[in-house]
Amino acid sequence: MNPDLRVRGVDPATGEPVDLAVSGGRIVDGPATGAVTVTGFVLPGFVDAHCHVGYSPTGPATIAQAEQQAVANLQAGALALRDCGSPVDTGALVGRDDLPVLIRAGRHVAFVKRYIRDLGIDLDDPDDLPAEVARQVAYGSGQWVKIVGDWIDRSVGDLAPLWPDDTLAQAVAVAHAAGCRVTTHVFGEDALPGLLAAGVDCIEHGTGLTDETIATAAAQGTHLVPTLINIENFPAFADQATRFPTYARHMRQLYARNHEMVRAAADAGLAVHAGTDAGGYVEHGRIADEVIALGRVLGMRRALAASAHEARAWMGVPGTEVGAPADLVIFADDPVADPQVLKRPAVIVRAGRVVRGTV
Repeated sequence: MNPDLRVRGVDPATGEPVDLAVSGGRIVDGPATGAVTVTGFVLPGFVDAHCHVGYSPTGPATIAQAEQQAVANLQAGALALRDCGSPVDTGALVGRDDLPVLIRAGRHVAFVKRYIRDLGIDLDDPDDLPAEVARQVAYGSGQWVKIVGDWIDRSVGDLAPLWPDDTLAQAVAVAHAAGCRVTTHVFGEDALPGLLAAGVDCIEHGTGLTDETIATAAAQGTHLVPTLINIENFPAFADQATRFPTYARHMRQLYARNHEMVRAAADAGLAVHAGTDAGGYVEHGRIADEVIALGRVLGMRRALAASAHEARAWMGVPGTEVGAPADLVIFADDPVADPQVLKRPAVIVRAGRVVRGTV
């Protein structure tokens, strides 16, 4: 039996006092008799807005391995996950109070030989994109679908768009008609105008955003998940691309300007959120590292708000309002003063149950 809780302290994202009562797994209006008091610096659970539950450095994972990946995120304080494309069906992990909230985007939709092998659905004909988007809407959570916007084209030796603009527009319209949002993988500059014109809702990575495409994205209300800790791999990607010197040079240029781009995007009004891109080159459970990296670019208060309060609202996941499941991360010290505190949560509460620490 989980004890009723009284959670008191300060929200480090806002600096405002926190006083929450938890009973029956939910936040309630008024403390329950005999509640155990927990104090500290209190946030609603973080959202890892870009990860891949069910994918590993060796390829597709088993469902048991996928469950352990979800547990690693839970123990790190990422209590909601947007699975931005998985090669395995993780539907069995949805709706479990002992795991993070899992929002599935189905599988990546890509063009043949233009993405990571065995990760997405590879289409032979670009005209099949709208129909495949419809299938992935039905297969995933019905909330998000993922389109690969660009990848290296070996015939030109550099990043290039995968889809004609009119086909993209049709595919995004299919998703929107079903009440589903569209996110897109995009590294370079060239694919962004067509993706934005099609009306995508989110840009993953976005290293090629320019002043012009930032302004367009901001005007449209597009969100950005910059996956900062994975972008640290760009120099290594470039070093490995000895057969494609133009691509290698481009990747180094994108890496060099990335923090400046993210700061400019946020200042222009784009909502920016934390996403680790865990599952391939990045281990699951590294949300603290991503939020710390985002804090270096935007400032810690801004990064904390973007990664917790704002990300939960964006994903449609309740926060700390009365009636919401009690999903809380509590720190003994202020992560604004010392961001490394984020790696040491004192107490984590998922649906009212203490899953890390003691009370």
